[in-house]
Amino acid sequence: MPVVGWHASHEQIPPSRLLRDVRQAEEAGFEAAWSSDHFSPWSSRQGESGFAFAWLGAALATTRFPIGVVNAPGQRYHPAVVAQAVATLAEMYPGRLSVALGTGEFSNEHVTGDPWPDKATRNARLRECVDVIRALLTGEEVTHHGLVRVDRARLWTLPERPPRLLATAVSDATARWAAEWAEGLITIWQPEDVLRRVAEPFRDQGKPLALQVHVSWAPDEDEALRIAHEQWRTNTFPAPLCWDIATPEQFDQAAAHVRPEDMHGAVLIASDPKRFVEWLLKAADLGFDEIYVHHVGQEQEAFIDCFGEHVLPELA
Repeated sequence: MPVVGWHASHEQIPPSRLLRDVRQAEEAGFEAAWSSDHFSPWSSRQGESGFAFAWLGAALATTRFPIGVVNAPGQRYHPAVVAQAVATLAEMYPGRLSVALGTGEFSNEHVTGDPWPDKATRNARLRECVDVIRALLTGEEVTHHGLVRVDRARLWTLPERPPRLLATAVSDATARWAAEWAEGLITIWQPEDVLRRVAEPFRDQGKPLALQVHVSWAPDEDEALRIAHEQWRTNTFPAPLCWDIATPEQFDQAAAHVRPEDMHGAVLIASDPKRFVEWLLKAADLGFDEIYVHHVGQEQEAFIDCFGEHVLPELA
């Protein structure tokens, strides 16, 4: 079976509570965790957005399992700053940090006031950032003039081993491009045929595959559906729309006509834990090495207890 981890959603939960939740997740039997990294939430109902790197230091200090984080270097984050942040965490907590690099979303990146590039330019910018980050993590002094600019940067604090640099991708086209430079892939739950195509370029190279699965659980099926619709209906839009919306208020406007029944495509919704066992076994059969479960509700305690008692033992 793959590693089954828990996802920390900074857009929905204050970092102090997320710290309590990640500790509970480890105690319940989750084997790893993953963290989002947003400047703003997807909707005003979610209502949070703590700084992921500050939280990661505390989370790694108070747990023992591996933790990963998504990051979008190039606009909100300068790649030299990303390299310094991940090098420091990897030096403090050897072998426990992974970073998944992507091109980002306008909702987080517009805060710089810079123009939002088209996807091809964002891809090219990300590739430059990856090269800069990798060079810095090996101790090189880097000067670079391109879509990002770096002047004589060098990291003086380095880990014995740099963290894994994965790619984020939801389409097979992006996955094929990312397989050229990334050490592995993290993607999201999609129809089986799409997942196979997205995973194929990495599987062909023997690189690790990770999957994020959005779920909604409650003891009552109607309540599970209500949670999914209340918290996650702004996250049902396909690319490029989801990349290009600027504010939580605009996301809420775009989601005004999303019905509760529409949530079943984006979120796995059930009250019976056996359903989640079936879904996660299916994901394992697709060849994913790591599966990160994100309960889309804001209250995590009962969900973690349920999965720890009824789901994780069935997957061991």
